[in-house]
Amino acid sequence: MSEHEEHSTFFKTPQQLIVMVLLAFLVPIIGIVLLVNLVLNKPSADPTALAPEAVAKRLQPVGRVEFGAAAAAASGPRSGEDIVKSACLACHQTGVANAPKLGDKAAWEPRIKTGLNGMLAVATKGKGAMPPLGGVADLSDFELSRAIIYMANHSGGSLREPAAPKAPAAKGK
Repeated sequence: MSEHEEHSTFFKTPQQLIVMVLLAFLVPIIGIVLLVNLVLNKPSADPTALAPEAVAKRLQPVGRVEFGAAAAAASGPRSGEDIVKSACLACHQTGVANAPKLGDKAAWEPRIKTGLNGMLAVATKGKGAMPPLGGVADLSDFELSRAIIYMANHSGGSLREPAAPKAPAAKGK
């Protein structure tokens, strides 16, 4: 016997032959259909794509960054309870970093004895781990006083709330 078979074919089974015959017809037909489709259908741009509204919509920023709470400032001074709930209770409810707990008369008594002005001076400058103004940078002295009075009165004090500051007079001609 010789090393090479003289009559060998690429296809070993009839199924392989049928698949190759079908592909030999389908591949050129699909190619012709795609080529005709490319020639007959000219690509066109959307006519509304260059309208000013469409351009503005595509160019608008993804997001915005806003600093401060404009809505709170516009509605007037915040109440002491609102300030305490939003900022002060984080430390004064649990006593974090030796902050006197709200309602602990013994811890608040020496502070209440210094009076509102003494407590306001400490809260304005900050003390220990407490940042100035309790970490709420946009507090006015009036709002800070309200928050201090709220906490002191709920901890055995009997401080009176200060009078609201007068609104600046409107300038006339």
